[in-house]
Amino acid sequence: MNMRYLALAARQLLAVTFIIASAGHFTPDTIASAAHHGVPLASLLVPISGLIALAGGLSLLFGYQAKVGAGLLVVFLVPVTLMMHNFWSAADAATFQRELMLFARNLGLLAGALQVGHSGAGALSLDALMADSLVAEPVAELDYVA
Repeated sequence: MNMRYLALAARQLLAVTFIIASAGHFTPDTIASAAHHGVPLASLLVPISGLIALAGGLSLLFGYQAKVGAGLLVVFLVPVTLMMHNFWSAADAATFQRELMLFARNLGLLAGALQVGHSGAGALSLDALMADSLVAEPVAELDYVA
């Protein structure tokens, strides 16, 4: 398989994860869960985190400003992972296992975001298309007749 198609598929699969999950950040249950986990100003910060995840996900999906989008996902993932999936303070074994699994999942997502942040969107992206159009043939100058 050509690596540029593999990079496209990986970037889009990563992006869709955040786009789908972002919708849940506007529900009362998610806000209440965040407040229960000790997130300050959860009714404000949880929807903001949903917008950050959505913006980062859309950026990666289209490969537009992908390094910035990946940065948004890192900014989203670090506090969410530490606040919402703090397995070390679980009250029982089942909660410990669930939060540990979600913590580990977020570490994998963080690794993907860091990879895109380092490497960029790849050849099949709006970033690459726009970069190619900037180095394309120069526009012929028009003669101005006064």
